[in-house]
Amino acid sequence: MVVDQLREVELDRLFQAFADSTRRDIVRRVTVGESSVSGLAALYAMSFAAVQKHVAVLERASLVTKEKRGREQIVRGNHEGLQKARRLLDEYEAIWRQRVDRIADILAEG
Repeated sequence: MVVDQLREVELDRLFQAFADSTRRDIVRRVTVGESSVSGLAALYAMSFAAVQKHVAVLERASLVTKEKRGREQIVRGNHEGLQKARRLLDEYEAIWRQRVDRIADILAEG
């Protein structure tokens, strides 16, 4: 199980990264195609530094990677990190579905 394989700090970073709508939007954008940090900053009503911080949170959670290309920092979706996140969320969904099924069984017995 992915849940059992991840350390608490990794889980915290992942959920912290997904907790913000700007970060979720950045992930969505860079999974479609790479973008520079300055290109991303132009899309949001916030400072360049704020966008850099959002990208850093995503990078710590292994959801994106950054590559220096000349003076630009190019951001891409990290396929491996995104797959790990998907598997983790799938496992949580399975756990909750099992609980709902069990509750339904209990209610049917009574």
